[in-house]
Amino acid sequence: HYPSCNTEDACTHFEGCTICESKVCSIQQATMRASPSFLQAQPLAPATQASSTRVEIPGLKPEPWLGSPQQLAALSDLRQRMVRNSGPSGQRLDDSTLRWYLRDRSFDVDEAEQKLQALLRWKQKLRPETLTLERVAKEYATGKAYTTQHLDKYGRPAIVVRCKQHRIGEFPLADSQALAVFLLDQAVRTAEDLGQEQIVGIFDLRGFDVQKNADFTFARFLIEAFFEIYPKRVAQVLFVDAPWVFQPAWAIIQPLMRKYAALVRFVSVAELKENTSPQTPSLLTSVDSTLCTPGIAQGPVRTHELPILLQAHSSAFSRKSGVS
Repeated sequence: HYPSCNTEDACTHFEGCTICESKVCSIQQATMRASPSFLQAQPLAPATQASSTRVEIPGLKPEPWLGSPQQLAALSDLRQRMVRNSGPSGQRLDDSTLRWYLRDRSFDVDEAEQKLQALLRWKQKLRPETLTLERVAKEYATGKAYTTQHLDKYGRPAIVVRCKQHRIGEFPLADSQALAVFLLDQAVRTAEDLGQEQIVGIFDLRGFDVQKNADFTFARFLIEAFFEIYPKRVAQVLFVDAPWVFQPAWAIIQPLMRKYAALVRFVSVAELKENTSPQTPSLLTSVDSTLCTPGIAQGPVRTHELPILLQAHSSAFSRKSGVS
């Protein structure tokens, strides 16, 4: 699935590559991940280096914002371009968004503008600013996905996806997309409130069934959202206890992720617990019910929104038990 790579200039991947001898290639790692043996649990990166004074946080990171004259000039240039080319919707983006996309593109103004134009088209189509808990409550009540605070030991919040709860065709694709965008926005806001910039995506693959849960159309949307619309916001993606039946699904999903497949780590529940905060075991405990109370307990839901969510949970319980 990957093109041949003969020179460092031609290589656009991560890590070290024995094929092209480049230090920024992940072709070798991607090949390893496609093999069945790699679906064994992979250890997470250690929290500290040999020097105990510096903590190395794993994951993909944007360029730092230093406020240098060059960076400020790039911001001013990008701001003017976006005002001129805001499109028919007339949408405006704030400076924090412009700065983030510049950092993502290593302050290449042309590339940042191109990605921001794609963002504006995406926002015009999905209108994320209109999404509320009431809009997504019905699907949220299934417990298939929720946000957490301080999930990993680096203080980054996470989106937890319980893959066996996502059943193909149970909800319209547009509703599932709306829930994903709602939770991504919620997680990013939580990270910023905590003084963080990035989040972690955790996919609980216990009980995964290819025929019931392998929704490749929705997976393609998630990949676009994680890595194109919210660039470098998702620092790591952890696949928890992937069963052997996940192998064919991963063989399809991995090429769609391109170079970002290097961010994926396969871990066991035990390894996840060792590398995350003490609350993790209760959040990833197997739940037989289709309801997910941790979504209420841990997600940053406002007090006035609780009745909406509780009503959705009650409706979901009634549908499951046959109570009218």
